[in-house]
Amino acid sequence: MVARLILSGNSKSPRGNGMNSRARSALISCLVIVAAFAAAPDVRAAEFPTRPIKLVIPYAAGGPTDIFGRLLAEYLGKDLKQAVFVENKAGAQGAIGAEMVAHADPDGYTLLGTSGSVIILNPLLYKKLPYDPVKDLRMLALVTEVPVVLCVHPSVPAKTIAEFVAYAKQNPGKLNFGSSGTGSFTHLAGEMFKQMAGIEMTHVAYKGAAPALSDVMSGNIQLMFESVSLALPQVRSGTLRPLGVSSPQRISDLPDVPTIAESGYPEYFVSVWNGVAVPADLPDDVTRILTDSLDRVMNDSAFRASLQKVGYSALRPRSPAAITEFIDADRARWSDVIKARNISLD
Repeated sequence: MVARLILSGNSKSPRGNGMNSRARSALISCLVIVAAFAAAPDVRAAEFPTRPIKLVIPYAAGGPTDIFGRLLAEYLGKDLKQAVFVENKAGAQGAIGAEMVAHADPDGYTLLGTSGSVIILNPLLYKKLPYDPVKDLRMLALVTEVPVVLCVHPSVPAKTIAEFVAYAKQNPGKLNFGSSGTGSFTHLAGEMFKQMAGIEMTHVAYKGAAPALSDVMSGNIQLMFESVSLALPQVRSGTLRPLGVSSPQRISDLPDVPTIAESGYPEYFVSVWNGVAVPADLPDDVTRILTDSLDRVMNDSAFRASLQKVGYSALRPRSPAAITEFIDADRARWSDVIKARNISLD
């Protein structure tokens, strides 16, 4: 229509000149509207966030993921200059909170403070979940990780991994190891070690790490594979004896404790990690703002010191490709263990 009006405006008659003016006005109006729509995403991105952001933690308050989430919320809020508040949505091994975020409006105002259990383990342990971590969620950052430590009650006559394996082989099935629940990282860490070392131990599942640790300290069970952040006070007090850590290198908190890898099991590696995920359809412009903010927080020396103070290893920002590579490797590692030990939560 605009083109036809412009052609009509080529007439030399006064009416033709009037038509040309109207055509130009119409064309300018159209261009202004198109430009406004084209700029809309940038305007939205420039304004985000304009209200408080919710960080959903899919576990109860006071646990490791909650501690991570509250520290992150504090520093992320400072960087974005907008309040970030934590909402605990516990239940079903983290599935309830993950479903809530996976199906939330993809506007950047609902984030998931997640763990590896939610992203990696649940899909391997349940035949049916109310969310798909690959299709429904997008990982923005891996923020922390913490290794587990194989710790035993002092009554166990072993001071090294080699001595422990020899003792376990002499007493097949008589050693009991606790965990925070069937299918948890602390359970699967024990199953992986059993598989690699060729030993038999009996798994005892608890409703959380605290009661399991309590029973190891009292001698009701003999050992546990627990995150360093939770076991460290008991190890330092001498209540528990550490035999090995699950990280590739020794850790500064326990410099005299060898890694399980260097103790004869080079493929043994367990990382209990936390990160941030969002609904998969979050627009790229908002994703970029959140990712940039997370990168700044993860490089903040005060934030890193706060994490290390409570026993977490602070990670550096990784590219989307590096995050995918890490998660794929973790999924393959635990898939092998779960299938070999025939573990299911259905």
